[in-house]
Parts: sequence; C-alpha cells; structure tokens
Amino acid sequence: MQIPIENIYYLLCYAWNKLDEKERVNVSIDDKIELLDLFAKVLINATKTLLKRGIDKNYIDYTEEMPGIKGKIQISQTLKRNLLFKQKTICTFDSFSANIVTNRILVATIYRLTRTVGLDKSLKNELAGLQRRLSGIELIEISNSLFKQVRLNRNNWFYGFVMNVCQIIYESTFPSEDPGKYKFSDFTRDDKKMNQLFEAFIRNFYKKEQTKYKTVKKEIIEWLFNCTENTSYQYLPQMETDITLENEEEKIIIDAKFYREAMAVNYDKEKIRSANLYQLFSYLLNQHSDSIKTQNATGILLYPTVDKEYDLNFCYQGHKIQIRTINLNTNWRNISSRLKSIIWSD
Repeated sequence: MQIPIENIYYLLCYAWNKLDEKERVNVSIDDKIELLDLFAKVLINATKTLLKRGIDKNYIDYTEEMPGIKGKIQISQTLKRNLLFKQKTICTFDSFSANIVTNRILVATIYRLTRTVGLDKSLKNELAGLQRRLSGIELIEISNSLFKQVRLNRNNWFYGFVMNVCQIIYESTFPSEDPGKYKFSDFTRDDKKMNQLFEAFIRNFYKKEQTKYKTVKKEIIEWLFNCTENTSYQYLPQMETDITLENEEEKIIIDAKFYREAMAVNYDKEKIRSANLYQLFSYLLNQHSDSIKTQNATGILLYPTVDKEYDLNFCYQGHKIQIRTINLNTNWRNISSRLKSIIWSD
C-alpha cells in the first residue's frame, strides 16, 4: 500500500492532535520527497518556530566540587573527600538554564538526523546550522524513558508537537554498520505501527471534524455474562472499542483496522475478515442496555485502501453492521468527505 507523503503527514498531525501544524510545512502531493526528508523539514520548521518564540528555560539542580560555597553545601561528601583542607566544597545549587530535557531531546534528534544515511544534503546543512544556534545544550543519548520525563504545561505546550516529531524520528532511526551513523526505517512498512496511527487518526478526525456526535472516545464494554463466581470475571478479556461516537439518540461503534488489503482472500474469493466481524459483533451485543440507542447501535468496520472501495451493509436485530473503506491514495478533501459521509450514511 503506497500512501502519499502528504497524507502520511496529515495522519500524523491528526493522531498527535496538532492540526495547526499541518499547514506549516509545504508538502505537495506531487513532490518526490522521501519520508526521512519530510521529518527533517518538519523538525527544521518546528525548531525555527521555537527559536523565534524563545526556547524554554527552567531551574536545574547541579552538584559540583568548587572553591568556596554556592547554594547548599553537601557536608558529608565534602568531609569524605577531605576538600576543606583544599578550601573546596561540594555544593548543590540551581541555575536558570536552557539545558532542560526538552531542549536536550531536540538537540540530540537534530544531531541524529544529520548523521542519518540518505538525508538530503541541503536539509542536513540546515539542521547543522540550527544545532549551532542551540549551543550550550548538552548532547545526550535519547531513550524512550527520556520522553517520559517530558512535562508539558500551558507555558511550554508548543513543545508537544516537537517532542512527537523527535520521538517518531528516534523510533525510525537505528545505528548503522558505520560507527556514528544511523539508518532510517520507514515506519509505514510496519503494520502494527500503521494500525495504531490509523486508529488514532480516525478517532481524532471525528473529534475535530464533526458536530453530530458530542462524545468521541474509546469505550470499555463489559461482558453480559451471568457468572456464578465473581472470580471468574478476571479471566475474561477486556473489550475496548477503537472509536465510539454518541449523542443523545444515536451510537456508532467503529473498529478501525489497518491491512494492506481490506478483504481476506479465500479460494480466490474476497471475504470479510472473520475475526474483525466477530469482534464488532461482540461489541454490539454486549453494550446493550435499556437505552434505545444501545439497542439500535451501528457497528462499522473501517479499513484503509488505495485501490478498491467497499460499502457493504448488513443488519442484525436492529443493529446496522457496515463495512467501509477509505482511500488514502487520494487528495485530502476526498478523504475528509468520505469519512464524514460514513457516519452520516443511512
């Protein structure tokens, strides 16, 4: 499945809930730009925006050996190392600095990109220039745990998009055979990652681009079993929808699945994937309550496609069950219109 670079970028912006960023990078559907170069362009643009705003700073604690006293003296460490005889101490003090975790991740990501094989030379030079403008920020080794240390608030919220870009670059680049160099792995070839991206995109698209359903969320559905022992419930698998849309009168459950081919092929015949249909069926049956909207809830299996569209309709005891596809190999206006029409269809 070949998805245009522009559409990949839009999927990411929706999934990250950063829609204001999608217009800031000029990515034409006719461009021959590679995904690696796209990430570099996005990071360059985001870094320039940060520099224009002024990069974030905060107080950082340091513990150092020094002549005299600064801040809080560490008595035990100072005595243990016999520093008083040298007129030195070990002190802990804070300093207002840009050398904070968000900026260190940014600088490390820029460095990583400049060392990645295959990056456009002009983009590499531009990144190197930005790294020089961020002098004084330490270069560190990035890890997943480092991203978990990031804390966003109303004063540094604009780092959210930058950290999203840095993390996907980190997850898509790996040390190469050449020391100090990295190679890029196209995450769009990883079905698991694309499934997560597709699901998050669909959910946030409906949160932002429609007003018919006030509630758009994941939903935990309890099994409607009558168990004689309460302990039996702990062995049941959890049912959680990808997307549930609700208003006062209607309810739709969407299961978004990413496959290279929407339909399974059995003896040269196209068939709906049975596991997906069983799962959706379980959602519909077990979410029943006294509410009319749960008794008439619609279930939709939604797949991406770049070739053939499907619009299949079934019904079971008041439940509409629909199979729909969305062509990701078309312009964004068509994608948007198609997604809106799916939840408005009769």
